[in-house]
Amino acid sequence: MIFFVAMISLAAGAANFQDKAFHYESAFMRIELAPDQPAFLALAVDSLGKNELRLSALRPPARSVETYHLTHVGSTYEYRASGTPSRTQPEWSFTFSAQRIHLRSHFAGGNPPPPLVLSFNSYLNHATLLGDMNNEDGSVRLPALLHLPDQGTFRITARPAKEAKLGYEALRYSESPSPGSPPSAKEGDYVKVTFSAASAATPDVEYSLEVVAIYPGPPELALDPRFDGFRRNWLNIFQLNPQLRALANNASSDACAFTLFEYSSIAERTPPLAPGLTALDMIRQTLDRYLSGMKGYGMAGYRDDPKTPYDFLDTYPSLLIAASDYVRGSKDGAWLTKNYAGLKGWASKMLAMDPEGSGLIKYPASGNSGSWPEELVLRPANWWDDVGFGHEDAYSNALAYHALLGMTEMARRAGRLEDAQVYASRAQKIRAVYFNTFYNPATGVLAGWRSADGKLHDYYFLFVNSVAIVYGLVPPDKANQIMDRLLAKMNEVGYTNFEYGLPGNLIPIRREDYAHHLLSSGGGEKEDGSDGFQIYQNGGATASFAYFTLQALYQLGRRKEADGILFPLLRGFEEGGFQGSGPNGKSFDWKAWDGTPHGYEGMLVDGYQALLAVLSR
Repeated sequence: MIFFVAMISLAAGAANFQDKAFHYESAFMRIELAPDQPAFLALAVDSLGKNELRLSALRPPARSVETYHLTHVGSTYEYRASGTPSRTQPEWSFTFSAQRIHLRSHFAGGNPPPPLVLSFNSYLNHATLLGDMNNEDGSVRLPALLHLPDQGTFRITARPAKEAKLGYEALRYSESPSPGSPPSAKEGDYVKVTFSAASAATPDVEYSLEVVAIYPGPPELALDPRFDGFRRNWLNIFQLNPQLRALANNASSDACAFTLFEYSSIAERTPPLAPGLTALDMIRQTLDRYLSGMKGYGMAGYRDDPKTPYDFLDTYPSLLIAASDYVRGSKDGAWLTKNYAGLKGWASKMLAMDPEGSGLIKYPASGNSGSWPEELVLRPANWWDDVGFGHEDAYSNALAYHALLGMTEMARRAGRLEDAQVYASRAQKIRAVYFNTFYNPATGVLAGWRSADGKLHDYYFLFVNSVAIVYGLVPPDKANQIMDRLLAKMNEVGYTNFEYGLPGNLIPIRREDYAHHLLSSGGGEKEDGSDGFQIYQNGGATASFAYFTLQALYQLGRRKEADGILFPLLRGFEEGGFQGSGPNGKSFDWKAWDGTPHGYEGMLVDGYQALLAVLSR
């Protein structure tokens, strides 16, 4: 799997290593420079300094209008326009040391020097810029991070610092399919980062790119190579989409409102990214985008998609949990005061999904077996949007309970004590009915949903049961029993490849309960769902939501069983096992149990929430 991706890069870049004069390498980075223009031909980084530098995802630079001459003394490389005397200052100079790149651009009249553009092939690596994106042009203010998932991170600063920013673009494919449809990656897919050159207004510009490893936890983690995947990839969950100016599945993919709580759970534990910049700042700016009216996937009418006429049940719980994490972690009372009315509006929309006041929020689709038509015309209730979740959804109601607890605390912080009493009361109303509504005595675990006809739909959903345990909705005397049943079932069906993550469900979902009947999406022709089993959301393995199963085990004191899942998964992260695509054109964010890829995103950041379990351990 990983061998395939690495060999693509080496074969494509083999010719670039012929001239060692334009090559710099340390244990932390590998660089190759173009001889005829200020440009990188190769750029690889290893934040841990372990010489993991095989893959460069840079695309060749665009053809330069003007030809430049490159000279170097030691580790300083200088570009001058052809014909320019060697005694003049270079238009661009690059100086390298073990963990730092220093870029300097100079303007001395005449033609201004060209910008420095890094164009990453996102088919090979989903590079992203992380920082303040409150600019309508999609640019990112400095300081910021250039993060290459599975490789490492550069912290970027500039002089002069005032108003310094980087251009930022991303493109996946020219015509976006509806969410969940598996397109093939195009050769033109890219993430572009542009360093502006000096100009008449600013005749000297300097940039510093420092290799850093940013992660929480005790120093002992650096001494144990089993945690290399944790340290190298802690930031992988953060990908900013420059068009949307918000956190998204990846830099060129959808922003999903129902995933923001996963990002905020990591952001709250993340050390400062740079002076004046935190991961929670990116949560805040994404919340601000939603509060200002931006629609993400999971919100009614997103992209005018007729398949999403209703808000997903997990959308507003996710946004409220993220807001609660932000307020608690940042202690930003001014933001809470300014946006309390918007947060209360989200809470009201969520509570309106329980029109009878029974306690549980409900989705308009019945969720009845056989209610999903042959062609997908309506998305189900939550993140698992190919599975027939409808009516009373156990996963979304667990999130709603947790969101109401967070909203209770925010209301108290804002001095809205009457509101706090309402939210606390509604939370307890969910808790009072939750377990008895979804517990299936026939299997000894929680079902995924109870449809409008009263039937429980139970496919041994790991994530449903784990979320409910983690959020305190399962009585203590039942939690271990449920986990016993789930682990026994996992052993019975023979799932052991934890380096691929975990399946969402352990037995096939019947065709009558699967909303998307395409085989590539986990549907199929057989009534028992067996021909679609292990494909995508029908039992496919993924790191997404594995965090909750790990966290539930650690909370229950079942460290040995949790470690048996965690350490193979960390090895999968360290090997880059959840990014890129295989020979079949499918990506590794979803896999069959033998490792065959069945994903479509190329990189789905949700799965990296599993790294949070290391801190629970």
